[in-house]
Amino acid sequence: MAVELRHLRHFIALAEEGHFGRAAERVFVVQQALSSSIRTLEDELGVKLVLRTTRRVQLTPAGEVFLTSARATLNTLAQGSERARQAARGEVGRIGIGFVSGLAFGGLPGIVRRFREAFPSVAVDLRELTAQEQEAALRAGEIDVGLMLLPVRDPAFDTLALWRQELVAALPSTHPLARKRKLQISDLADEPFVFFPRAVRATYFDQVMRWCAAAGFTPRIVQEAIEVPTLLSLVAAGLGVFLPIRFFSQVSLPGVTYRPVVGAPTVEIVATWPRDQQTNVVAAFLKVAREVLEDGA
Repeated sequence: MAVELRHLRHFIALAEEGHFGRAAERVFVVQQALSSSIRTLEDELGVKLVLRTTRRVQLTPAGEVFLTSARATLNTLAQGSERARQAARGEVGRIGIGFVSGLAFGGLPGIVRRFREAFPSVAVDLRELTAQEQEAALRAGEIDVGLMLLPVRDPAFDTLALWRQELVAALPSTHPLARKRKLQISDLADEPFVFFPRAVRATYFDQVMRWCAAAGFTPRIVQEAIEVPTLLSLVAAGLGVFLPIRFFSQVSLPGVTYRPVVGAPTVEIVATWPRDQQTNVVAAFLKVAREVLEDGA
């Protein structure tokens, strides 16, 4: 049996109008074509759907039952078509987003908020991962896009620059340097540092080491920690100073004071995804990210 969708539309119009002429006008065909369409449908089904009288068209019991199914079929098709169009626009589905520590305190919340408002049917899965972990997760298909610091090591990945963030100094609030409005990196030459292990943040670590070396000293790291909140807690406890990206200056932690440092290097943060796997949802996320950044949010 090969029932065509136009036959269903013609039958529904006839059932609702109760008149061949009005139904034909409704579906933009001549009355003869509509009548032929209904006969073809009846032949395909092997049942009589309508009783034709001189004044009005009446559905048979079989026609009444089939009308319900015909409406449900067209409704399901309409819903499926809309879902397909939404998927093509990146408006439904799921997106896994990896992000480095720090973006949760600045940058990322604004983009995610705008994205969820624009695409409420897309489930957002956020995972805090190091850059190395993000690259591995992207290759494994565990996340769809990563937000990380340059450089991105895998040449099979595409990137979109999102933020450039300078480093700032995080000091114990009772430290004499906290009274200064701005610091020179050389002001920290004799200070104990708390910092990431190089194995966790190699690019970040090396950038800070080069900056300090150019000022004539090597930071004396007295305590290491993997997570930024932990490092800031160590600063608050007076164990040392730390050099986070500026996003972290939005974290108000008792006992920690942030100060700009003259000539501080910047860290570029990018969105990253496998070059041959930019889905419609990822494209929609990147578009929202660009819009948020252009708005200055």
